[in-house]
Amino acid sequence: MNNDPASVRAFFGGKADTWDSKYPDDTPVYEAGVAELGLRTGQSALDAGCGTGRALPALRAAVGASGVVIGADLTPEMLSAAVRAGRDRVALLVEADAARLPLRDGRLDAVFAAGLVHHLPDPAAGLHEFARVCRPGARLALFHPIGRAALAARRGHSLSDDDVRAEPNLRPLLAATGWRLTRYDDAEDRYLALAVRLDG
Repeated sequence: MNNDPASVRAFFGGKADTWDSKYPDDTPVYEAGVAELGLRTGQSALDAGCGTGRALPALRAAVGASGVVIGADLTPEMLSAAVRAGRDRVALLVEADAARLPLRDGRLDAVFAAGLVHHLPDPAAGLHEFARVCRPGARLALFHPIGRAALAARRGHSLSDDDVRAEPNLRPLLAATGWRLTRYDDAEDRYLALAVRLDG
């Protein structure tokens, strides 16, 4: 799959109707990933590339009724599936490119991005955009419900040295786009890279 927006829409649009049923056991892993953000009541969070919105209920539970939760995705079919699942009741859903978010500067306390960064045509531009919409000290979680090696094996691939998600590549990329990597966990049962928004 190419990473241009039209190819991403076509790829995920065709999978939207069966996405949740194909991965029915991921909810606890998503909840644990969201918990790593350490959100508090009244804060604001974005699920970037939210897909069918599996992380949205956990984000809402973390920030409470007084907080703000936004789910943004490039693929309208995924957002429609999120609505059918009732996840529009816990978050504002927005069709948007992760590299051009319709949000003010410094608006958010956290960004959760599951399975997204390696699908961006320009990961640096996406991470820079996340930094733009976050206030200093905000937290970023790059997440996947299984680790890179397990995902590669599932797809019949081998790991690549130029994978943007690999720590030697990700750490300097985050630093160059306004983030400091604080935790990196690429285990069999999940991938999680946590970062903090730098000042300035």
